Amino acid sequence: MKFNWKKILTHVGIITTFLVIAFFYCTPVFEGKTLLGHDGESWAYSAKEARDFNETHDTPTLWTNSMFGGMPTYQITMPKNYNLLGYAQDLLQQLPTSVFFIFLYLTCFYIALLCFGINKWLSVIGSFAFTFASYNFIIIAAGHATKVVAIAYMAPLIGSIYLAFRRNKFWGALLTAVFLSLAIKSNHVQILYYTLFILLFFGISEFIYSIKEKTIKPFFQTFGLLCLAAIIAIGMNATMLLTTYEYSQYTMRGKSNGLTITEAGKQQGLDKNYITQWSYGIDETMTLLIPNFKGGASVGTLSDKSETAKELQERGVKNISQTMQQFKLPLYWGNQPFTAGPVYFGAIVIFLFVVGTILLNNRIKWWLISAIILTLLLSWGRNFMPLTEFFIDYIPMYNKFRTVSMTLVATGFCVALISILALKELLSNEVNKERKQKSLIIAASITGGICLLFTLIPTIAGDFISPLDKSQFQGEYAFLQETLTLDRANMLKNDAFRSFTFIILVFAVLYFYSLGKIKNRVLYTLLAVLIMADMLPICLRYFNHENFEYKNINNLKKPSVADKYILKDNEYFRVLDATVDIFNDASPAYFHKNIGGYHAAKLRRYQEIVDVYLAKEIQGTLANATTINDIVDNLKQMNILNMLNMRYLIYNKDAQPIFNPHANGAAWIVDNYKVVANADEEMLALGVENLKTTAIIDEKSAQKLSKITIDSTAKINIEIYEPNKLIYKSEALTEQIAVFSEIFYDKGWNVYIDGEKAEYFRANYLLRAMVIPAGSHEIIFKFEPQSFKIGNNIAKASSILLIILLGIGIYTHKKKKE
Repeated sequence: MKFNWKKILTHVGIITTFLVIAFFYCTPVFEGKTLLGHDGESWAYSAKEARDFNETHDTPTLWTNSMFGGMPTYQITMPKNYNLLGYAQDLLQQLPTSVFFIFLYLTCFYIALLCFGINKWLSVIGSFAFTFASYNFIIIAAGHATKVVAIAYMAPLIGSIYLAFRRNKFWGALLTAVFLSLAIKSNHVQILYYTLFILLFFGISEFIYSIKEKTIKPFFQTFGLLCLAAIIAIGMNATMLLTTYEYSQYTMRGKSNGLTITEAGKQQGLDKNYITQWSYGIDETMTLLIPNFKGGASVGTLSDKSETAKELQERGVKNISQTMQQFKLPLYWGNQPFTAGPVYFGAIVIFLFVVGTILLNNRIKWWLISAIILTLLLSWGRNFMPLTEFFIDYIPMYNKFRTVSMTLVATGFCVALISILALKELLSNEVNKERKQKSLIIAASITGGICLLFTLIPTIAGDFISPLDKSQFQGEYAFLQETLTLDRANMLKNDAFRSFTFIILVFAVLYFYSLGKIKNRVLYTLLAVLIMADMLPICLRYFNHENFEYKNINNLKKPSVADKYILKDNEYFRVLDATVDIFNDASPAYFHKNIGGYHAAKLRRYQEIVDVYLAKEIQGTLANATTINDIVDNLKQMNILNMLNMRYLIYNKDAQPIFNPHANGAAWIVDNYKVVANADEEMLALGVENLKTTAIIDEKSAQKLSKITIDSTAKINIEIYEPNKLIYKSEALTEQIAVFSEIFYDKGWNVYIDGEKAEYFRANYLLRAMVIPAGSHEIIFKFEPQSFKIGNNIAKASSILLIILLGIGIYTHKKKKE
């Protein structure tokens, strides 16, 4: 078998260059600094208990009690499974995280463009155009790791399917299996879901053309191979998919529990307001061309030449340059709650996109433009509610996802792809010179004209006033209501002129090329330089050396005075940290079994308990309390906090925490139980009954129960705690009902009495309960979900099948060469 080593070495050289660029962008890694971002730190906090346990135990835990009273780790930290490709990715992830992300963006889009038949040098330019879109770097800075990886794999997945239909069925299908498997493994279903929108348009287009060209049989042959590829890819990720699907049915994204006393309880899937909270403004779409059209980020700095700086100087502020660097201001004036920065595709990319809409043939143009239109309209969310509401109500799974503006990821891919395909046409001899020049002039007139208009008359964009300006800036800072509007207008004006400049430059380069004044090699260099000059500085606004810190993920947080005091207590209990945003902050999970936490996939029942009771109990505990004794007295009435075994309340990080003597403990024996007919009755009963003595049980579970004979000597205590195994000792003269301060989740938790499997049921809406027999017994709860075991077996078989198909492909290729 002969290899074209020159061709192979060229690709290796290009990919090596991508790695060098990634390291160059992230030079702080050479100083030992690292990048975590908000979500990265939150993950480290929430994963701490499971990761620590897994390092010292052969059997990894799939459950953690460090957040929301307890939850599976499927969406936090998943143990190794049998997905073969996971090991290859793990090897790449030995790179510093930020370097790995940039390298992955560049390499994946390069592979995608090769699949589309683009030559290697244009593919390099295309990789720059796609990778350095601002949103790709904003999410790196925020620590949205799974999203970054999913966006990267989206490109070669689409490219592989294109390859299968247009050029090579077998290798296209094989690459589809590889990249679909990696895309699924990235564990960001929302990005994969939007990728399917693009593929749906492509599939419909190919089907229509196969009918027109009477090639329906080859179409279905390719489709069949791709279905096999999808089955293999899904199978390789069966562990994650089965466990996640199983868990999702119990989360806020799953079906209702039947609770009607709250709006959230009635909702199937996520609430519409929650889904559309981050909706891109219709006029805000102009940021795709002019980055500071809406002021950039919610928190930013202005230069010492700004109107705000001039006003501060007039008010006697010294060292204005240093002051402005430290003065954080709300520069964004759009209608999103807040933003870390705009979605900017690049002025040159948008210019080339317009060229592409003119030059490209219909077969490739219209499926991409259709995907662009749909995803752009969906990104507007509540600003274009008829379409959004239709998708939420009728399109499967759409109501499972929030932040609808994320659809711009799919828009950006299609725009970048069209722009590079346009370049391919401009370099082609098949398109006549006059048509090329006409397309360049039209594109420059449209995009350059828009930019010039906003440069000359920025006020047509609006009044530059944020809805929060008036309430934020009062008294001595009231002047900011005026100066900020002027500065925002100048920001738009400057960026509009900036985009105009790049459009004129690239227009000139391509126009002179069409006249034969520039050679191909020079053109490639000029295009690469111009695209990087356009896009790189915008990325640096939001992700730069300041984002790197000297942080160690294994020693991320030092214990406070309160933490140290609690850590001396070796018993099993939970902690409420009132010094943080309790249900939107995962940091307490780093040291403690946490009542609160931060995660997008919390159990629906827990959220309902928070909505109906917990939030009020926490507020009631602290409200009107003037002394610690007042707080302790208030805790006596807090049914939910006590049933969750909240032993310590942190009210001041630098002080000893408050000990709660009223906590029910890890498990307790009740004197009686109350039977309820539905979820509403069950929830309401929690606020009436004494949960220390009475268990609230639904009718279905109560059918197997008999009347309790009170035994004042009965007791149950926890002996050993592990996140995936809890061992208790019980003693009773007669049969009793025990309630455990553990979250009920029957898709994995099993209970054993003296080694024999037993039954347990749900009590108090949220917790586990069971009948314990008379006598002395050992009770063990183990988390051993069958979905994980079944998934691993499927993943192993699918990985072996992929290896076999790869071997067949190499053997067939060798035979053809011979």
